[in-house]
Amino acid sequence: MNTNDDLQEVLLPRWLEWAREIQSISQIGLHYAENNYQKKRYLRLLEISAQIISEYADVAYEDIVNIFSQQVGYATPRIDVRGAVFQAGNLLFVRERMDGGWTMPGGWVDVGDTPSSAVEREVFEESGFEVTARKVIGVYDANRTGPLEIFHAFKIVFLCDIVAGEASISDETSEVAFFSQSELPNSLSGERTRPRHIDDAFDALSKEIPTVFD
Repeated sequence: MNTNDDLQEVLLPRWLEWAREIQSISQIGLHYAENNYQKKRYLRLLEISAQIISEYADVAYEDIVNIFSQQVGYATPRIDVRGAVFQAGNLLFVRERMDGGWTMPGGWVDVGDTPSSAVEREVFEESGFEVTARKVIGVYDANRTGPLEIFHAFKIVFLCDIVAGEASISDETSEVAFFSQSELPNSLSGERTRPRHIDDAFDALSKEIPTVFD
């Protein structure tokens, strides 16, 4: 079951909340700006947001400005999908090469994807297993952090069924393994998979529960 401790653990630092809000105001303002005066004001907000993140996250200011400058249109959260894949009651995890931590396979949804097709593709690419998405376990506020994950994101976790394939590593993953609920990996990969996602996945497998959402 979800715990208050886990929910508290993923709360954003205030500086990142402020920086995200300022960046979104800047992006939306630039999209609707009607003259150079308005554009200059919203560009200044972009710079302030980048300065906050650079100060607290130890990321180069120029890199953040470049990332922000590439964002156009109305600012909305990004979408991350994860596949909860079981075999004999054990949950599939992959080890990320980036940080050595374990996570349920998944990744960002590409433009043009449906969420279900995105999770099926990501599971195959990262683990070697072909799956079909059966149901949505939960929709979560992902609260991602890090140099390339400074944007607000939602996470959708799907319960998936294996239809073919075998365990296979990838350019992004160094190990593929199944874990029981009593012997889960000690090191999780950042915000990709949190204990609450794992608990909800096992609950969805063992009993009929409504979709979880934040």
